[in-house]
Amino acid sequence: MLELAARLRALPRPGLAAALQTREFDTTGIRDLFDLAEVLLAPDSLDHVISRLDRPRLAVLAATAELTADHNDTTVDAVVDELARLGASAELTKAAPDLLDDLAALLIVILDGRRVHLPMAVSSRLATRTGRDVPDAADLAAPAPPVLVGVDQVDRTILDRRASEAAYATVAATAELLAALGSQPARELAKGGLTLPDSKRLAEVCGIDLDALPRLFHRADEAGLVLRDGAYWLESDIGASWTQRSAAERWQRLAEQWLSRIPPTLRELVARRSETLSSTDLREDVRWLYPAGGRWLDDGLDRLVDDAEALGLAVAGEPVESGRLVLVGDVERAAALLSAHFPAQVSKVYLQHDLTIVSPGPLEPVLDARLRGFADVEARDLASTYRVSAASVNRGLAAGESADTILAFLGGISLTGIPQPVAYLIDEAAKRFGSVRVATADDAELPARTVVRSDDEQVVRTLAVDQALSAIGLRQVGPNRLLSRFAPDVVFWALSDARYPVAAEDRDGAIVRLRRHHLAQSPPPPTASDPIGAMLDRVLVDGDDDATEVAWLARQLEAAARAKETLTVTVRMPGGTTADYLLAPASVANGRLRARDRKADIERTLPLSAIAAVMPAPSNV
Repeated sequence: MLELAARLRALPRPGLAAALQTREFDTTGIRDLFDLAEVLLAPDSLDHVISRLDRPRLAVLAATAELTADHNDTTVDAVVDELARLGASAELTKAAPDLLDDLAALLIVILDGRRVHLPMAVSSRLATRTGRDVPDAADLAAPAPPVLVGVDQVDRTILDRRASEAAYATVAATAELLAALGSQPARELAKGGLTLPDSKRLAEVCGIDLDALPRLFHRADEAGLVLRDGAYWLESDIGASWTQRSAAERWQRLAEQWLSRIPPTLRELVARRSETLSSTDLREDVRWLYPAGGRWLDDGLDRLVDDAEALGLAVAGEPVESGRLVLVGDVERAAALLSAHFPAQVSKVYLQHDLTIVSPGPLEPVLDARLRGFADVEARDLASTYRVSAASVNRGLAAGESADTILAFLGGISLTGIPQPVAYLIDEAAKRFGSVRVATADDAELPARTVVRSDDEQVVRTLAVDQALSAIGLRQVGPNRLLSRFAPDVVFWALSDARYPVAAEDRDGAIVRLRRHHLAQSPPPPTASDPIGAMLDRVLVDGDDDATEVAWLARQLEAAARAKETLTVTVRMPGGTTADYLLAPASVANGRLRARDRKADIERTLPLSAIAAVMPAPSNV
């Protein structure tokens, strides 16, 4: 621990902060560098870092541990020679010095020029796990098993088409998820996860099983397409932009998010084995590369494999070319390969006399979004069906459409013109639009917040007794007016859902266009708190201050006393000479050290001012 504390002290602050970012530990309660060294050498912290070492780094660490079994020090050259003796490849032995630098950056070995020091806590923890979940040094150093390439009996064309079908289905389901959240947000439970009614609603509109929804939702979350706002999940501004892109561009963003979660070393390994890549091989490759990974690795791997199947990167465990392309970083080519089998988008539809609109293929995103504004999706597949109703047209009118703009749009995309029943419905809905008005209540009407009015007294009486509107508590206060304690937008959408021809107006009676739910704005990169920086402010001291040097010496001796370690203590003698003593510190108080002299077997008391230096005693003492 003393050597690690000294190493921490020698590092410049930026280098120390960068090194500490690679480790997992609790910064609270750390008062000085000795506390920090002790935390870094704790079993939990060491297990965390060892479990995340890939095979080459574990091999170098294991070889170092074998060389330092009897003492804590070795050299870089000795580690290289030991790896060669263990049968490591020339590639690994050549990379060993750089890998030792990596281990030093992780603060689990200490490099001093060509000298390598392995703290006893690290070697002890590695020894505890060796043979249990960490292979021995010879196994770790052995070259990777060769890739076995057999005769491919699989029709690659069929696999590529199935991969495209899976990829397109995922993209389409994600788009439906965003559309559903755009019309009605989903509530998050306090214990985590969406409420069951919202989950069922979203699974139904996405056309997937209920148990498949969490993964679909999580992929959308990781891609930034949805965001949580308080207790509710909404479509994000990024999601709104994503829905306007082509299917290939939509898939590409999802694939890029999948790739970003795979460590670069794993990408290289899997790409090397891409000729026979399957979900089984992938798991075997990952476990070979990270033999100490354990549960965190298996859990992450399960997600990656499931997502690979959903994104068309693998099919029933069989490799596809798109998977190899994504793993080597060529996501654009993978998107082009998959989208070649995507159903072609269309820009024309069939308007029918029964008020339905049939799209013979996936409608172009911009047209689809516009059509959804005043028509309901009735059936969603490669050929989708929309239905125009008085309520759906009223929804479009409330969002800013007019009868003329709706008819002009439909006329531009229809292959069958505009049937008379469709034109009549739109005209009638436009005439009735605004016959029920919603506005903010006057101050004199407090505590009511909203006033609802209509020139048709029969409509007002109907609103007052409509049980579907009981949640907003409408109270009739005159032949043409009702009041509600809820906000105007809440009342407006309740009336809209109940299929009344409602419009919102301002205090001057002008119609206000409403959007039902706002888009969640993607936040700027968070200015996260810096617990490591705050800790370093506490523990770093100025090494040029003599008083600080005495305090540093005292903490070294106190730490050795707690750990019952023996030190080589260099003492200044009269006449300017120095002498080395093998001392086991017992206590430090009032500027003096009390310690046991291991050679003379007597107790000595020395003033701290007489001590020139301390260092760990030789391991053979």
